[in-house]
Amino acid sequence: MGKKNIWFLALVAAMGGFLFGYDTAVINGAEKEIQSVFNLSSVLHGLVMSSALWGTVLGALFGGRISDHFGRKPTLICIGALYLLSAVWSGLAGSATALFIARFIGGLGVGCSSVVAPVYIAEISPTEKRGLMTAIFQLDVVTGMCASQFINIAISKGGEGAWRWMLGAESIPAFLFFVLCFFIIESPRWLAERDTLSASRQEKKVVRFWTSANRKPILIAIAVAMFNQLSGVNAILYYMPRIYEMAGFNADTSLTLSAMTNVFFTIGTVIGMILIDRIGRKGLLIVGGSGYVFSLFSLVLAFYFGQGWAASVCLVLFLLSHAIGQGTVIWVLIAEIFPTAVRGQGQSVGAFTHWTMSAIITLIFPIAVERTIPEVIFGIFGTFMILHLLWAIFIVPETKGKSLEELNRIFSNSK
Repeated sequence: MGKKNIWFLALVAAMGGFLFGYDTAVINGAEKEIQSVFNLSSVLHGLVMSSALWGTVLGALFGGRISDHFGRKPTLICIGALYLLSAVWSGLAGSATALFIARFIGGLGVGCSSVVAPVYIAEISPTEKRGLMTAIFQLDVVTGMCASQFINIAISKGGEGAWRWMLGAESIPAFLFFVLCFFIIESPRWLAERDTLSASRQEKKVVRFWTSANRKPILIAIAVAMFNQLSGVNAILYYMPRIYEMAGFNADTSLTLSAMTNVFFTIGTVIGMILIDRIGRKGLLIVGGSGYVFSLFSLVLAFYFGQGWAASVCLVLFLLSHAIGQGTVIWVLIAEIFPTAVRGQGQSVGAFTHWTMSAIITLIFPIAVERTIPEVIFGIFGTFMILHLLWAIFIVPETKGKSLEELNRIFSNSK
């Protein structure tokens, strides 16, 4: 494949990340109106708000196995269809139940996308650019988040029912992604592995995932995904305008600050992409982990002393830290540490862990806000990030500059 073709394939697959980001973040501009329109209690509100995340759990659980069996390309096409259906149905939802189902379907697309798109990009990328190219997925995630916030600001002036247009607008990029996926090729590594697996089946050999040979990559995938969400990032992204209101800003200012904060999220991701093949995955986790600890405990102090603008600066530093570190690294690292035969399943384990933690934290966050103070919530997140930093320093291996086949040999030989 030529370089232009590889970049085209990567960019199309990464559009699943744009929709991932849009779908994840767009709800924060609509969540207060949704609660009011459907007269939801804090518990039901948290359930509706986390509905997409429960879909991501299921999508992540089965997305890898589906793509390993049927191929990366047809799975990406199906993901596009899920995004499109969800966007249209969400905009038309006449009840909280309908909205829950529609958002759940979109979550299936997000979960599958977080598994299949990074794997596809990693498999088509040359070794020396694999980190950069796979990180395009994360760049599209934060670009989608950022776009959703500015669209929310524009639509919010439309008065009653603006939330429907916020959610429904996703149908435009979803349709484009669905169409473009028909024009990409299947992953050459998957095709080669399919032929190998066909021969193995004829010889009655079974490829197993849960084996001692895969123990180390499985543990790494689970750990990186757990720490990603124990930072509180998705809860902050889902409820960011509300957090700004908790810091003392009015509703309009909170929505604008939320959008501007996402711009810094995008900037941080670009920085992470530039650095990931230079200082490596481990290095970025250490840099980002240090930023996590500093920003979260500074946020605790900002809320304690009632300093709203200081809190806004801390939120920017937090998202910069996440974007440069965990945000850029997570999907790259998980996509490259498993053998091709089980790479989809390995990505599923990481994505399933990630989205399960995200769903739980997003569900309980509004309840926690009602029952305790922000200092406690962000202090808990900060404590977990101290553990994350220690893990990154002492346990995480470096994978930059090694081919997927070389990494397979290294992890297979490690116990």
